[in-house]
Amino acid sequence: MYDFKIEAADTATMYYDLASALEGLVAGEPDAVANMANAAALIWETLPGLNWAGFYRNVGGELVLGPFQGRAACIRIPFGNGVCGAAAASLQVQRVDDVHAFPGHIACDSASVSELVVPIVRDGALIAVLDLDSPMLARFTQEDEVGCVGLAEILASAI
Repeated sequence: MYDFKIEAADTATMYYDLASALEGLVAGEPDAVANMANAAALIWETLPGLNWAGFYRNVGGELVLGPFQGRAACIRIPFGNGVCGAAAASLQVQRVDDVHAFPGHIACDSASVSELVVPIVRDGALIAVLDLDSPMLARFTQEDEVGCVGLAEILASAI
């Protein structure tokens, strides 16, 4: 049984512990879907203030919904559309304080206000994006971005 209770006094330590737990969860498991599912659950349970945590997979040059925690979501997102599509097209992290001010934002859940999307890249190619949504304005910080980039690096070899 897995019982991860990650509580830390500071954000950097929390992401260090989260990364360690993620490494343990994906170690030796070759199934990408299983690893994304466990990663989404771990992130959902650890990071406060989320209303969605999950993945969109690169399937033939289009983002297709993968494992997640939260409300039902958009199933397909073209590269370049919305925050996830922008991250996929540019291979750059998208940290958006107010999604309503983001040109072309796709509102899968009207409760989402801020978003952090991190491309997961292996050998220069996009595998998936890690997508985190929050109902709080400007929920995601530079520390969250750095921490989630670290998680994406772990996942790049596990999915």
